[in-house]
Amino acid sequence: INNQPTVAIWGTGTPRREFLYSDDMAEACLYLMNLPDEQFKPLLASYRNDGLPPLVNIGTGVDVTIKELAELVSSVVGYNGALEFDSTKPDGTMRKLMDVSFMRSLGWKAATSLGDGLELAYKNYINR
Repeated sequence: INNQPTVAIWGTGTPRREFLYSDDMAEACLYLMNLPDEQFKPLLASYRNDGLPPLVNIGTGVDVTIKELAELVSSVVGYNGALEFDSTKPDGTMRKLMDVSFMRSLGWKAATSLGDGLELAYKNYINR
């Protein structure tokens, strides 16, 4: 928007992160809430002994580097300047990725790719 020639990004760009589109998160919650009793009740016993619902990882199971993310965001928003990674700043944890095998075993998988989610979010931001 400001036509800056560069954008500074903390770290080296090598750490990996996973992103989930908010509508996919909502869909996963509804999916779990609507499981038939014969599928849901065993979850209570197999993961917890207090009768409360299980803790479940909801994600895509796919991660990207911060550099890949920055390049994708640049593409979505139409930024043509340079991305400068500042290696004097911390990278943080090198990888944050959910194990989503349990949700997949229940038949649920995120539907929105990172690129599509970024485009939808950006269009929503622009049109607000």
